[in-house]
Amino acid sequence: MGSRLIFFLTISSLLCFTPISHAARPTPSDYSHHPIKAANLGGWLVTEGWLKPELFDNIPDGTQIQLKSVTQNNYLSAQNGGGSTIIANQPTASTWETFKLWRVTETTFQFRVLNWKFFGIDDNGSLAATSTSSDDSDSSHTFVNSDASVTADYKENTNWGDDDPSVFVMTNVLQLKGEFQVTNGYGPDNSTSVMKEHWNSFIVEDDFKFVSENGLNAVRIPVGWWIRFDQNPPRPFVGGSLQVLDNAFSWAEKYNIKVIIDIHAMPSSQNGWEHSGTRDGLQSWGQTDDSIDQSILVVDFLTSRYANRSGLYAIELINEPLAPGVTLDILKKYYKSGYDTVRKYSNAYVIMSNRLSIGDPTELIQFASGFSGSVIDVHYYNFASIFEDMSVQQNIDYVYQNRSSALNSLMVSNGPLIFVGEWGDGMEVKNASKNEYQRFGSAQLDVFGRATFGWSYWTLKGFENLWSLEWLIKNGYINV
Repeated sequence: MGSRLIFFLTISSLLCFTPISHAARPTPSDYSHHPIKAANLGGWLVTEGWLKPELFDNIPDGTQIQLKSVTQNNYLSAQNGGGSTIIANQPTASTWETFKLWRVTETTFQFRVLNWKFFGIDDNGSLAATSTSSDDSDSSHTFVNSDASVTADYKENTNWGDDDPSVFVMTNVLQLKGEFQVTNGYGPDNSTSVMKEHWNSFIVEDDFKFVSENGLNAVRIPVGWWIRFDQNPPRPFVGGSLQVLDNAFSWAEKYNIKVIIDIHAMPSSQNGWEHSGTRDGLQSWGQTDDSIDQSILVVDFLTSRYANRSGLYAIELINEPLAPGVTLDILKKYYKSGYDTVRKYSNAYVIMSNRLSIGDPTELIQFASGFSGSVIDVHYYNFASIFEDMSVQQNIDYVYQNRSSALNSLMVSNGPLIFVGEWGDGMEVKNASKNEYQRFGSAQLDVFGRATFGWSYWTLKGFENLWSLEWLIKNGYINV
């Protein structure tokens, strides 16, 4: 359903690679390892809307929208994806007609187009997507002329009728629901209290006790790059999560639980997805030395802070870098520097996430083999077009055949340890029975249990039952 709006236009930016001294590396004899059984604490210190939807009620930040003129019956379009004027001349909507909302104040938004330019007003008073900054301050009442051009000098009051050239029908295409959106959406007056209430209630000490009593021995805790700046991180992020992470270490040590710190959200976003802390889906991590530099500082901060904590088991340098935006050369450069940074303080395992959307899942094996205590992280979910028509048994067969084969290709002599850092019991199958989910989960536990570093279920708690390991264990779906 579309909603109507008056188009008010209110026309901040951004993000250094410092050489790290090379530390003495541990030898293979420093490591004796038994595969872990872990739970991800997803949605806690890096918020994800699908894990706690109520946090995102009435928050439009990061939404991708399309706007249709009621007088022209055509969509606003950024010609060539941006760089020139905006015109209302397209009967159907695609990428040129899709705009990303940037909240400027509580009631005004800026719009970003396909080529990442912002709306602005050109010298002729026409709407154009030519600005490189969201800070071009210009508040205007935009309307569509009879020739489908769009200008910003409408003087009349809006009557919301079909004959009003300042009225558009808005369609929501996609809404991002991550840490940036929730903190920016609640604003500086409310976001701190909202986040602290979430942190203090979503995961508590009893959850660590539950982990320890149900066959698990580790947790993987996603954190965002902004934790380095606690108590005063860059806006809109809010301080306080570092103390919560401190608490997590105390609880983990109390119940003899190993802790993996997973740097889940990177400066400039490593994949453009909401869990990476992105504002509007732009992926640019690694494209400048600045984003790499800031990431190394995060590694340094976290490792130095927790190196002497008995609970620290591993540092994961990045989560799910997406190819081709993140190149293999850049990732290797970062992994070497990140590894050396960890080794300044600790012999904890150093986890290196495989890139997503690659043809060769073994691309890091030879590289990582040169680093003692290194681990390669792979994520396995049966959610993609190839699974849409599979039966339960075909999903199980896929785990025993394809997943098992993929793991075997990664586990080489004298190579890095292999970690199935995320997996879940969900399938594309509709109306599967409890017994069928039990069989699917059992197959995954069998195969992923062979991974030399172990596995971690995504996630301990989730809004949907099949994403909640706690619910699955309590209701007899999974027995670890």
